[in-house]
Amino acid sequence: MAVISKHAIAVTAVENTLRPAMYAKGKPIAAMNILDRMKHYKVPGLSVAVIDKGEIAWAKGYGIKENGGSDPVTPETLFQAASISKPLTALGTLQLVEKGSLDLDSPINDKLLSWKVPENEFSEKEKVTLRHLLTHSAGLTVSGFPGYATSEQIPTPIQVLDGEKPANTPPVRIDMIPGSEWRYSGGGFVVMQLLVEDVSGRSFQEYMQATVLAALGMNRSTFEQPLPQEKADQAVSGHQVNGEVVQGKWHVYPELAAAGLWTTPSDLCRFAIELQKSVAGGSNKVISQEMAVKMLAPGIGNWGLGVGLGASMENEKRSFSHGGGNKGFVCMLFAFVNKGQGAAIMTNSDGGNELVFEILRALSSVYGWSILEPQEMVLVEIVPEKLISYTGDYRAADEPDTPVVVCVEKDQLHIRSAETGDWALFPISETEFVYMDGGVEITFVKGPDGRIDQLIRWGAVLSRKKE
Repeated sequence: MAVISKHAIAVTAVENTLRPAMYAKGKPIAAMNILDRMKHYKVPGLSVAVIDKGEIAWAKGYGIKENGGSDPVTPETLFQAASISKPLTALGTLQLVEKGSLDLDSPINDKLLSWKVPENEFSEKEKVTLRHLLTHSAGLTVSGFPGYATSEQIPTPIQVLDGEKPANTPPVRIDMIPGSEWRYSGGGFVVMQLLVEDVSGRSFQEYMQATVLAALGMNRSTFEQPLPQEKADQAVSGHQVNGEVVQGKWHVYPELAAAGLWTTPSDLCRFAIELQKSVAGGSNKVISQEMAVKMLAPGIGNWGLGVGLGASMENEKRSFSHGGGNKGFVCMLFAFVNKGQGAAIMTNSDGGNELVFEILRALSSVYGWSILEPQEMVLVEIVPEKLISYTGDYRAADEPDTPVVVCVEKDQLHIRSAETGDWALFPISETEFVYMDGGVEITFVKGPDGRIDQLIRWGAVLSRKKE
């Protein structure tokens, strides 16, 4: 009789206990299957790797590399890591600090050679430092980057920073006093990309390959953009929310430090394991224990040096994480600081966000992590005839060409957009609804005439188009 390993049992349990962000009071929490949820979210391919007891316990691929094809996703298949590039960049940059080539709290313009952060009234008294860049508190603009179709001309990093053609994003500039508040800035990491090159005397790709990727055994990973053909054959294609393949398979990101990494979940777990061991003093392949402790110490916005930190400061619950979303890709890296546990999840779809968190909830349940517990919601009843009063075309003032449509289907309210797809909404009051899979609350606002004329989602106000 064959003996089933504990890891095989855990894999099966995880695959069959995906759970939504919310559930209705009085009803059991739905336990969902991973393949069913991939189909539900139109996610063609998925890859997962799990850390347990300080090592990679298991890694598995699901689905296919591209819709319409048959090549399966394996643990070795490459995905775009998107913003999970940033913690890797931080690690490599902190080695330069330890070598004395950089200082966390000195003005970066003192070390930048190829380009300087333009000074203005916001930087008169407080200069931008490396610590500011790493903690997203430099007051720099441009949160993220859409990338470039493979058929488009690709700008240089300096063109990106100055917003010069063919760059498709605004200039990266200071518009708040450095150090005054937390605000996510991918632009700050492009500045860091130049800083690494200017100080190390090497291209960013070469520096990161030698200092971080090779040192950690991340042998499937690369910061090469565009992706060389021999590696492109090993990569998945990105997909839109509707399941269509991204034109050219994926976008190219010259913003390497912010979004340029191609990797696997197993390689991301190797990074997380090294950071866990570095903090404990057990392995210091890139940075020392002292620097690793600094990297995971909470700063402004509860952000470490290049990585997000969990809210709990209890020793067994302390965690670090980073999500990522490039065109056609959504991924997540989560790990505990001291427990030797964690996971990396990568999808090849813009619609992968809810799936990623459903898998994290399953992992939490199976491995006893006690994170992301489903939230119980008390639903109210709204008669189907009244639901029509919420329907319409809603648009944000700064995105007038991006409609969000609210409609009724089978006596249930739905919200649909090209960005997020179709969400079924459940009422918790006359004006408040929830998208239970994703845990998103939607608030409808009545105008002076008593009719619904706005909705609020993620804090953004969208106005109903006048009939």
